[in-house]
Amino acid sequence: MAISFEKAFGLHPEAMLVRDRRAQVLAENIANADTPGYKAKDIDFQQALSNAKARQSGAINRTHEQHFNISIAQRQEAMFRNPDQPDTGDGNSVDIHRERNAFMQNSLEYQASMTFLNARISGLKKAITGGGQ
Repeated sequence: MAISFEKAFGLHPEAMLVRDRRAQVLAENIANADTPGYKAKDIDFQQALSNAKARQSGAINRTHEQHFNISIAQRQEAMFRNPDQPDTGDGNSVDIHRERNAFMQNSLEYQASMTFLNARISGLKKAITGGGQ
């Protein structure tokens, strides 16, 4: 019997990719906190996860085995964020405290997914090897 990784892992691998991309975007915001004219960006995690679900379940059926397996959903990219604070005069919309909090929250959620995947992989490994150790 073959193991289906999509069934075993669910959306966690895709969620980790989105969280990784979001960490990059938030780090760019933090790095550019003092750059005049820089506009803060973010990724809508819920929208990106919805897109991942659509890609996972909405792939177009292939009519021939040599056709590419494509998805109808689009990847979510970073969007500009509406500023929470008034313009400081230099056109920069980064709120460093918000960015640090969002970065920390994103890191914790990434670690939660990593912990889940590690436990799931450990369980699959025990199932495969008979793991009474």
